[in-house]
Amino acid sequence: MKKVWILTSVFVLVLSLAAAGAQEKKAQGTSERPKVVKERTAVMTATVEAIDLEKRLVTLKGPKGEKKTIAVGPEARNLPQLKVGDLVTVKYYESMAVEVVKPGTASGAGQASTIMRAKPGERPGGSAMRVATVMATVTAIDKKAGTLTLKGPEGNLVTAKAENPKNLDKVKVGDELMITLTEALAISVEPAQKK
Repeated sequence: MKKVWILTSVFVLVLSLAAAGAQEKKAQGTSERPKVVKERTAVMTATVEAIDLEKRLVTLKGPKGEKKTIAVGPEARNLPQLKVGDLVTVKYYESMAVEVVKPGTASGAGQASTIMRAKPGERPGGSAMRVATVMATVTAIDKKAGTLTLKGPEGNLVTAKAENPKNLDKVKVGDELMITLTEALAISVEPAQKK
């Protein structure tokens, strides 16, 4: 549980810095129980430049010509089907939902993950998703600085700057927050285009 809270603490601080491409959805739920959702999606496409099957290394070339060599783990069982020139697309999604819940609400804290990979013989690819939920208590609100301090399940404190300071009017010291983090990654490979 400590890892989840540390991850949440870092995630809260990162998202509060107004990450590019992030959106804040309108508060969902009632005015008594506000909810804020932050989302970010990124898509990257690269071309396979080189493959070392023995060392399980793949060199990718990005759209601006930048090259990156990555180590591919044994879970990518269809690596031998990858060819130079193939187009690799990586889609990444992350979201954070923060909801004020009634004190004493049964803790939805925990985490779950799922991994799907291509079947043997299929084109390389796969997806992974992880959802982590933690409960935190608001211990301080500084409207002038635009920050709030949260106490996690292990007793640790994290102070985060609110991207939208108006949201601080919707919470008070003692409120319990349910913070849900979702990450999803999908990798697909398309064959090289014939010239």
